[in-house]
Amino acid sequence: MRLEEKVKPARRAPVWADVPDDKWNDWRWQLSHRLNSVDELNQVIHLTESEQRALQASGLFRVDITPYFASLMDPDDLRDPIRRQVIPTDAELVPFTSMMEDSLAEDKHSPVPGLVHRYPDRVLMLVTTQCASYCRYCTRSRIVGDPSAQFSRTDYDAQIDYLARTPQVRDVLLSGGDPLVLAPKLLENLISRLRAIPHIEIVRIGSRVPVFMPQRVDQDLCDMLARYHPVWLNIHVNHPNEITQELAAACDRLTRAGVPLGNQSVLLAGVNDSVHIQRELVHKLVMLRVRPYYLYQCDLVEGAGHFRTTVSKGLEIMEGLRGHTSGFAVPTYVIDAPGGGGKIPVTPNYVVSAAPGKVVLRNFEGFITTYSEPLDYDPTAVKHLEDHAARRPEPGQSGVLDLLQGERLAIEPEGFAETHVRGGARQHRLNADQHKWQPLGIGAGRAPAGDSPANGGDSAANPDQPQPGTITVINGEVIS
Repeated sequence: MRLEEKVKPARRAPVWADVPDDKWNDWRWQLSHRLNSVDELNQVIHLTESEQRALQASGLFRVDITPYFASLMDPDDLRDPIRRQVIPTDAELVPFTSMMEDSLAEDKHSPVPGLVHRYPDRVLMLVTTQCASYCRYCTRSRIVGDPSAQFSRTDYDAQIDYLARTPQVRDVLLSGGDPLVLAPKLLENLISRLRAIPHIEIVRIGSRVPVFMPQRVDQDLCDMLARYHPVWLNIHVNHPNEITQELAAACDRLTRAGVPLGNQSVLLAGVNDSVHIQRELVHKLVMLRVRPYYLYQCDLVEGAGHFRTTVSKGLEIMEGLRGHTSGFAVPTYVIDAPGGGGKIPVTPNYVVSAAPGKVVLRNFEGFITTYSEPLDYDPTAVKHLEDHAARRPEPGQSGVLDLLQGERLAIEPEGFAETHVRGGARQHRLNADQHKWQPLGIGAGRAPAGDSPANGGDSAANPDQPQPGTITVINGEVIS
């Protein structure tokens, strides 16, 4: 049985009982009739004192809820998981340790307004500050919902210009705000301009519109996206109650248009911090042909303190998914590193121990086994093929991979060398020769141990040849 036959159509709150279907199913009507005040919300649910205080507080992150999504809330359940995501409480006004305005340092990694270039080959392109509805844990609440922070055509031009002259970028993610609230012609214009850049291989869209307002995913939108393939789209479902026949139909239209779908969830206290809820969620998503992509630890953003869980709760959930359901139904649990370090995957440890030629592993049941590794494996055998593989190098981005591939021996914290010049020590006869710290066969101009220029190696194997980044001493005199 198909999922749309198993889930119910979205209920319509009594206040909208007389709205004609043609209006209810018009996404522009949904946008223009969003709820944001105490009086409007009281017509749909019974607001608590905490919710009323928050809604009347000054400086509160914007509130707007589409009639469709508001109708999914149980008006009598104070702990309804959909209600908790979009109705503010006075807990939003309580500061917490490590709270930040821009916890991911996105603006710090922004070469032009609205463009975040954090990773070597892909960028985040913010195209609007507006959403169909506003999540109370929003990572970008510093700008999202603020009309005065909206991006202009001048900003778009600067973003496109940067991408056109940055050939290492092959993947662009459109986000915001929500790109699917843009005027259709503007959205297509941006996608077409990206597709005109030869080195842009993938265009992605991050959107919660299919969940907040599935009416927007009409055939016109799907036909437009199909003209610019490959286009990928990640939706954002946090709880099984958000999956309705309307969302199922929207996802079906997108997949039939050739748009691969993923889902990004946020781990939220009192909403989905449960193995059983997460398992039900991912099972329903894959029936929609939506691949669970990321499960995010809640960011350290202002107003989201009451949504945060421990990381151990996230690991417990991953223990309850891996092995207990299909592998493609298991999202990657990540912490988007505070301070701008990017997404860091967090997973239970399945490697118990290791020895030369053996790795000891455990499975989800606690079964422990041994994998025997080959003792004659030659990692250089593929080098003749690797030399022809496409490369997109960017200095300083390889991290631990540089250590594994012999480009560096160590990664030092900023100021490490200066810190260890104790007592203002000066250069003298014992520390002047920098060759002492030049590891043979590591870094620029390296050659495997035992190689020499005569047998195919290079000058790194010859101690008589000065190496890049070293200091040479001749007759006691330092020669740079």
